[in-house]
Amino acid sequence: MGCCPMRRAMFARLITAAAVLAFAAPAVAERSMPPVSANARVPALPPSRDVPWPGGTMTLAVDASDTIGRAFRTQQTIPLPAGTRELVLVYPKWLPGNHGPTGQIHRLGDIKFTSGSRTLSWERDEGEPYAFRIAVPAGAREVNAFLTYTSPFSSSDWRPLMTQALANVQWEKMSLYPAGHAVRRIKVRPRLTLPEGWTAAAALDGARQVGRTVEWAETDYETLVDSPVFAGAHRTNFDLGQNVTLNVFADHPRQLAAPDELLPTHRKMVAEITHLFGTRQFDRYEFLVALTDELGGIGLEHHRSSENTFSGNAFTDWKNQAHRRGLLPHEMVHSWNGKHRRPAALWAPDYHTQVNGDLLWVYEGQTSFWDSVLAARSGVQPKDVALGEIATNAANYSAQAGRAWRSVEDTTFNPALAYRKPQPFPTLSRGTDYYSESALIWLEADQIIRRGTGEARGLDDFAKVFFGTSEGDWGVKTYTFDDVVAALNAVHPYDWAGFLDTRFRKPGQPAPTRGIEMAGYRLVWKDEPNPFTKQGGAAGDFAWSLGFSVGSDGTVSGTRWGSPGHDAGLVPGTVIEAVDGFAFSRDRLTTAVKEARDGKAPIRLIVKRGDRFDTVDLKWTGGLRFPWIEPAGEGEQPLDRLLAPRTQ
Repeated sequence: MGCCPMRRAMFARLITAAAVLAFAAPAVAERSMPPVSANARVPALPPSRDVPWPGGTMTLAVDASDTIGRAFRTQQTIPLPAGTRELVLVYPKWLPGNHGPTGQIHRLGDIKFTSGSRTLSWERDEGEPYAFRIAVPAGAREVNAFLTYTSPFSSSDWRPLMTQALANVQWEKMSLYPAGHAVRRIKVRPRLTLPEGWTAAAALDGARQVGRTVEWAETDYETLVDSPVFAGAHRTNFDLGQNVTLNVFADHPRQLAAPDELLPTHRKMVAEITHLFGTRQFDRYEFLVALTDELGGIGLEHHRSSENTFSGNAFTDWKNQAHRRGLLPHEMVHSWNGKHRRPAALWAPDYHTQVNGDLLWVYEGQTSFWDSVLAARSGVQPKDVALGEIATNAANYSAQAGRAWRSVEDTTFNPALAYRKPQPFPTLSRGTDYYSESALIWLEADQIIRRGTGEARGLDDFAKVFFGTSEGDWGVKTYTFDDVVAALNAVHPYDWAGFLDTRFRKPGQPAPTRGIEMAGYRLVWKDEPNPFTKQGGAAGDFAWSLGFSVGSDGTVSGTRWGSPGHDAGLVPGTVIEAVDGFAFSRDRLTTAVKEARDGKAPIRLIVKRGDRFDTVDLKWTGGLRFPWIEPAGEGEQPLDRLLAPRTQ
C-alpha cells in the first residue's frame, strides 16, 4: 500500500534537515601527541668509574641516641676536588642482600646541604629521584649533608631499626655517596653516637669507644654498607673459634642466660661450615644477634658479619625454638655463597645500578640446602626438626598451583617486582620460592652425584671447589650459569645444563620430591604435626587439609589456591562464625575435620565476608594432614649419611 503525497513530502523534509545538521556539525579534532623523542632528554647519572673519589675521605657521623623518636640524625662531610660547581649525591637504592630496589628514601627528612656558613640549593635528578644535584659555590672545599632517617614504629610497614633497648644501624639508610665513582673507591670514616650505657658491635675495623661515641678506622663505602651495627645496653659475647664471634643483644638482661647447649653446638657449626668449604673467606666474622620482640625481624648476610633477630625467649625457651636455628648457618654460608662468589648479574659497582636476580637459585637456593644440612650436622638443630622442615617444604610445593605457570627462575624477579608486598594468593602468584624449592632440587643434585660416584662424592665437593677459593679472600668473584655447570661436571660428569635448565627454568615440573626419594625417604601424611611445624606455630593449622589458616578469632589469614577451602569461598579475610551449628573455635573445627572422615555429611560453616553472612558446606574427608618424611626402607639411608657430622 503506497504512502500519501503529504507524508512523502514531510519525510523528505526531515531527511533534508538531518543532512544539513550532519554537515553543519564541527569536525572531530585530532588528538595532540608529543613526539616519542620528547622523553629522550632525561639525563643519566654519570657512570661509576673504578677510580678514587678525588676529594678525599668523607666523614659520616650518625647520632642514634633518640630512642623515643626513633630518629637517626646524620651529619656527613664530602670533601670536594678543586673547581667543583655541582655535586651529585645518591641515596642507595639497589641494596645487596635484598636483591631489589628497596632503598628507604621516603623515610628521609630534614635534608639540608651546606658549605661553610652557606645553605646550598638542591634539586632531585630528573632521571633518578634517589639522587640530589647540589649547586656548589665557587671555591668551596666541602659539602655538608644533614639527614634524618626515621625508623618505623611497627613491622607492619617496614622493620623497626630502633627501640628503647636496641638499635640496628644500617649505614646505607642514613648516608649518601657521590655519583660517578665505584663505591669501593670512595673512602669514609664513620662515627656513631649511642645512648648512655650502650655498646656496639660490627665487623668494621679499629673500633674505639669514648663515652657515648664509637669511632672506626677509615674504610671504603662498599665495606661500610656491608658492615652494619647492632647496639644496646644488654649484651654478651661468645667466642666460637676461628676468629668468629657471636655478639648477642637483648631487650632485657634476663634474656641473655645462654643454655648449656649453645656454645658447643655453635662452635661445632663454625667447624662444620669451614670444613665444608675448606677455607675462610674472611679475616674475622661477627654474628650480630638480637633477642627481641620489638626490633624488626631480619636475617641478612654480609661478608664478615650477619644481622639476625630471634624472639626474646630464644634462649630461655631453648628447646622449643629449634625451628629457627637454621638462620645462623644460612647467613654464614653466604660469606662464601653470595658474598665471595656472586652471580655476575647480581654485582654492580654502585647502589643505583639495577641488578638482575638471575641465579638466585644458586645464591639463596643452595644456601638454603646447606643451612638444614649444617644445622643437623652440628647439632644446632635436632635432626627431627631438620627433617620436618624438608617435609614441610616438599608438601608446600607438592600442592602449589603457581608451579604450573611460573618457573623457579622467574621467582628470582620477585625482589625487584614485589619485595615484601602482600599477595592475596601466594600459592598462585608464587613468592621467593628460589629459596626452599631450590633447596629440594639441590638435594636431588647431591643424590645424583652420590649415586653416580658410589657415594665417593657429593655436593660437598662442589661447594669446596666452587665457593672455597682462597683463604682470607673477602673480595668478590662473579660466576655465570656456564661456570656452575662446568664445576658440577668437574665433580661428576652429567647433563647438568639440561638438569638445571629443566628444574629451575621450566614451569610445570613434577613435585620436587625426587631428591627425598633418592635419599631413601618418602613424603607421608600424618594427623599430627612434625617437630618443625609444631615449633613453628602451625600445630593447629588446616593448610594441608582444608587448605587455609585460621586464627583463634575465626579469621582466615591465608588460603591455598585450588584447595577445598578455596573452592568453598573461604578466602583471606573471611570470618568463620560457626561450625556445624556451634560458635567457632579452632578445637571445634579440628573435631569437625576428624568426624567428617566418614564422608556422611560435609562440614557446615556460617561465615561472614564483609557485612554478608553465608552458609558454606565444606567437603573434605581426608581428616587432619601434616607432612612428614620417613625412611622408605630399613637401616641407614643416604639422607641420614648426608646429615651426619663431618668433624669431631
